[in-house]
Amino acid sequence: PGESFKVPQWENGYQPLGGEAHPLLDGMFDENPAKWTGNGSRSAQPNMYDWYETVKINYGVRPDGSHDFESLPDEYSSMDYKAHFEFWKDKDVPDSWIKFRDIALYWIEKGVDGFRYDMSEMVPVEFWSYMNSAIKMKKEDTFLLAEIYNPSVYRDYIHKGKMDYLYDKVQLYDTIKHVMQGHGKTDNIPPIQEELKDIEHHMLHFLENHDEQRIASPDFAGSAEKGKPAMVVSTTISSSPTLIYFAQELGEPGAEDAGFGKPTRTSIFDYIGVPHLQRWVNDKKFDGGRSSDEELELRDFYGRLLNYTIESSAMAGSYQDLHAYNRQQTEGYYDKVLSYARWHDDEKLIILANFDPEVTQEFDLRLPADLIKTWNLNSEAYELTDQLYNTFKTQLRVEGDLAKVAIKLNPLESFILKIKN
Repeated sequence: PGESFKVPQWENGYQPLGGEAHPLLDGMFDENPAKWTGNGSRSAQPNMYDWYETVKINYGVRPDGSHDFESLPDEYSSMDYKAHFEFWKDKDVPDSWIKFRDIALYWIEKGVDGFRYDMSEMVPVEFWSYMNSAIKMKKEDTFLLAEIYNPSVYRDYIHKGKMDYLYDKVQLYDTIKHVMQGHGKTDNIPPIQEELKDIEHHMLHFLENHDEQRIASPDFAGSAEKGKPAMVVSTTISSSPTLIYFAQELGEPGAEDAGFGKPTRTSIFDYIGVPHLQRWVNDKKFDGGRSSDEELELRDFYGRLLNYTIESSAMAGSYQDLHAYNRQQTEGYYDKVLSYARWHDDEKLIILANFDPEVTQEFDLRLPADLIKTWNLNSEAYELTDQLYNTFKTQLRVEGDLAKVAIKLNPLESFILKIKN
């Protein structure tokens, strides 16, 4: 209040219009007093990365933090969208809520069957309760995906906000990325699974999306092959759904300098081709006729993995970490390997991944006594076969409460080992 708007200070060599001369580029803009900006910045001179050129929509939160809407009682965390809809029916809500609801319902009428919400935690969870319950009343199976990067409020936006899915970005994605880059440990992955186990089905797993760098780009992993063990883990560690970004399965590196968008990401700001995808499309034949052998092999890997997980009942079943136990008990098992068990009814799986791009891992994986009991394993030898390529076979040898399986994992290799009943 009382201050005039000031144009942001440009950083890192940025120039408006790429440095092109223009009579309006005088560094001045008449706005008095300066307004709140689109992302909530209250400074008269916003940062160049603030959304200062957009309108600040009033969602019913005043400058002093008070609300122009009723708080949603805690007990609604355990109630369905119908109860939420009933709660808001007789309540006065901000006009912006009504407009957004009507926009969403309009597009549902047109056949849209899902919405992806950007930066959702910037908006009160009550708004999402109001919005999403109205959407679900209109079309129950509408797909609702939200960007929430604060794990402490995940459950609020799922249970109160009625989101179907949240990106698992700041925990699983960031942790796996560090391992892929060689400066992270697989020791950090199981605690994430433990922390999120009550909401795992709501956490969307991914290794690429429009915001993030391509796996094959030099600033991420520098090789699409390094995404293989990561993809096995991301896809099989829980019942979470998995997102595949277009041309990820072909190893697209996002190497083009598109203009506003720079290499490592496929630009969402420019008209630009995606070469690995274009080779697969092959003049609309969609047959990979111009794809390289490496691209086709990678696509085959993704196809094997994704189709297996769709058909496997264990992927929606139980999970037990084997990593921490083997880090303590197993010689030669270290922090570039990850292992865990998945099972449901008669399908029992031991899943292993080697994130090391250079070193072959050989060890005798051990199963803890409680898992031997849970699986009702007798003192005998069980045949194990990898479900991805059906070429690796080994045996699980059980003697009382001791169980070992000889493993040899080549660099960047993964196994989904199924016990033959």
